[in-house]
Amino acid sequence: MDAFYASVEQRDDPSLRGKPVVVAWKGQRSVVCAASYEARTYGIRSAMPAIRAERLCPNAVFVPPDFVRYRAVSRATREIFARHTALIEPLSLDEAYLDVTENRSGLGSATAVAVAIRDAIRDELQLTASAGIAPNKFLAKIASDWRKPDGQYVIRPREVEAFLAPLPVAKIPGVGKVMNGKLEALGVITVGDLRGLELAALEARFGRYGRRLYELARGIDEHPVIADRPVMSVSAEDTFAEDVPLSALEPMIRRLAEKTWAAAMKTPRIARTVVLKLKTREFRILTRSLTPSQPPASCTELTDIALALCGRVEADTEARYRLVGVGLSNFSEPDAASPISQPDLFSST
Repeated sequence: MDAFYASVEQRDDPSLRGKPVVVAWKGQRSVVCAASYEARTYGIRSAMPAIRAERLCPNAVFVPPDFVRYRAVSRATREIFARHTALIEPLSLDEAYLDVTENRSGLGSATAVAVAIRDAIRDELQLTASAGIAPNKFLAKIASDWRKPDGQYVIRPREVEAFLAPLPVAKIPGVGKVMNGKLEALGVITVGDLRGLELAALEARFGRYGRRLYELARGIDEHPVIADRPVMSVSAEDTFAEDVPLSALEPMIRRLAEKTWAAAMKTPRIARTVVLKLKTREFRILTRSLTPSQPPASCTELTDIALALCGRVEADTEARYRLVGVGLSNFSEPDAASPISQPDLFSST
């Protein structure tokens, strides 16, 4: 989806159309959730501090995020996908992989399926989406960004080598700033440069990821589209406008436990472990976790455990916290969520 959260806001409020829209709460600690294409011309990007976005574009319209509405639109988008294939692997509310090798609509090519999906999104949801069509997930991901917004790009098998060769190596998943620097030290700037390195050399330098680099440089990605990936964890967290002491966290923990429990109720799988996350004003992250003999059976139980975990944090009258989070993890199928027999049920990190 193109600038998803911001596009939903512009769709639902015509006064925002054509304006630089930033989906974020205003404040020192807030970050940008999404920026319209008008806002992006000022250099505003997702995950940027909201205060910096405001400096870049003083005329930007800040809109607080409404995730309930975004999830509803995301579900409507998935329903359109499902008309064409059952093999849908969501990455987030606004992005998914689809395997249309065999499609329900009987269309003759993946390109035709992409056109049909994008037309339906435009006609039914009044939004736009971009598509990447390629032989595998790695290439499709790159192609999906190639003609944004409201476009699509096809990488055919015979075109893979020529397409990849001139791309900056940073386009490869996992090649961030640090890895890019390491590759640059080896004289690797483009994917074509990377293709010139032997497998043994890459494995010796980067271990198992070296093999992954070797394969991706050649357009090889055997990872299948996995539908209905099982839930492994859910959580909710909040960053405060001002740093707070440990004694002030209870109301926030109760509110976040409610959000986490509501999210957990959307899956039939059952969580065994409760996790409390804290971030100090020095950006040190603390976690405390508990795996009780019986999985939490209600929001009240989850809240009580999270509050008890807070009591396991060393009391320091000088300490201040900028973030708190409550999570559930260690999910399993209902028939596997049997009582745990080990004597030591409490763990902390």
